[in-house]
This record gives sequence, structure tokens and C-alpha cells, in this order.
Amino acid sequence: MNAGHGAGDHPVNQLIYHCASVTDWAVAQAEGEYTMSSRGRTLADEGFVHASFASQVPGVLQRFYADVTEPLCLLVIDPRMLRVPVVAENLEGGPENFPHVYGPIPVDAVTSVIELGHDADGWRWPGRA
Repeated sequence: MNAGHGAGDHPVNQLIYHCASVTDWAVAQAEGEYTMSSRGRTLADEGFVHASFASQVPGVLQRFYADVTEPLCLLVIDPRMLRVPVVAENLEGGPENFPHVYGPIPVDAVTSVIELGHDADGWRWPGRA
């Protein structure tokens, strides 16, 4: 695994998170690996799977998933169980690095799946602020 991090960045050997539709996760379980990058885009389309560190999940849910109505879940991924590089980077030129998984995520690298809650204010990670 490639660890792309520098001063002030998160290490990519900690758990990372990916917001997924429940439907996409069910497909991955049947196929043995997860290959969606983000909303409506596959790994083949994007070149990597978008992920977040725990502290970034609430902002990602607000910025990118606020209008989603289908059920969502949060995949908890152990990057040590991946067979592809994980790089903490920002390809948009912003100040915050996000983990990008440069290949499919085997379902056995997903250590748990958290059902996300939805209310009038949007999606929530239950038990988190």
C-alpha cells in the first residue's frame, strides 16, 4: 500500500470510510468487491474510489449527499486489507487531503457497515456529532 501523506495529513493506515448506496453495497457483496467511486460514478469512470477519514464524513454527507433519497450506508474500510494503493491527496487543489483507493475494495476489507440516518437536516452518522 502506498502511504501518501505529509505534515498535517492523516495517515492512510487508519480506518477510512466510504458512503455507499445500500443497493451498490448489496451488489458488491454478491460480486466480492466494491467498484463504485462516488455517486453515479464507477471506479472505471473515476480511476479511484473516493473515501474519507472519520472527521471528514459529516462534511462529505452534507456537501455531496444532501439530496439523495435512497438508503445510504457507510462502509468502514481497513486499508491494511486492501491490495491496491491508498493515497491521501487533494486533486482539486484544496487544503484538505482525502484518501483515494486506487482499485476495487474487496468486501472482506470492509470491517463494518453503518446504516446512515436521514432527517430534515440531511444524512447523519448515528452516534456521531
